Amino acid sequence: MPRSLSPSTDVPRTRQRAAAPRGAQRPDRQHAILLAAEKLFAQRGYHAVTLREIAEEASVPLALVAYYFGPKHELFHAIFVHWQATAEQRLALLHEATQSPSKRDRLRQVVEAFVLPVLEQRASAEGEYYAQLVARELAHQTPETQRVLSQFFDPLAHRFIDALHAARPGNDRAMAAWAYQFALGALLHHISDHRMPVLSLGCNQDNDPAAGVLLINFIAAGVSALLPVSRTPRRRAPTSSTPRRQP
Repeated sequence: MPRSLSPSTDVPRTRQRAAAPRGAQRPDRQHAILLAAEKLFAQRGYHAVTLREIAEEASVPLALVAYYFGPKHELFHAIFVHWQATAEQRLALLHEATQSPSKRDRLRQVVEAFVLPVLEQRASAEGEYYAQLVARELAHQTPETQRVLSQFFDPLAHRFIDALHAARPGNDRAMAAWAYQFALGALLHHISDHRMPVLSLGCNQDNDPAAGVLLINFIAAGVSALLPVSRTPRRRAPTSSTPRRQP
């Protein structure tokens, strides 16, 4: 479960000062607003939801939404601040993987750091909405999503790309970026899609914990195919004149 909401350095200072005493008295309302926004944004999209609808979903006065979070784009931003614990957990596991003297496959350890915290997050009731939100909103190039990508996801992506590159020396980093993008696609689809019972004719369930190992095996094998163990530098990956950000 995510840690409790705390003021972010990116929220205007005046709002930080105002929210502190009220938040200490009624943290349940602040949290309820955040969860309501996360749910509605995930279900209907950022631009289709109003602050009034979020207040109604959270069962709080409309004025309280602005009191705690300000305009809608700040509330959207606060959702990702709220979930930073998962990103920190991924980076901690990544650090262990890159620094460990273990003889285990280094690339697989990187993939585990990439996948396991996200699956743990997805298993919670809140995490289900967050997974849907990430899969839905971050695919759109809007000012709100670009801000979130730049602050929360681009630095994380580069850390993992560098780790994949380091785990398979002799390959080009641009190819490691492709490997990351394909791995990300598999992970996002797994945590956001609900068709598994239909596709498996009732044999498999959505987000079965046992599928985590299968997902790690799948991603590790795919990355290994793109970044084989080799001392000969591979051909550079195709590039585009318009770089895309990745969550």
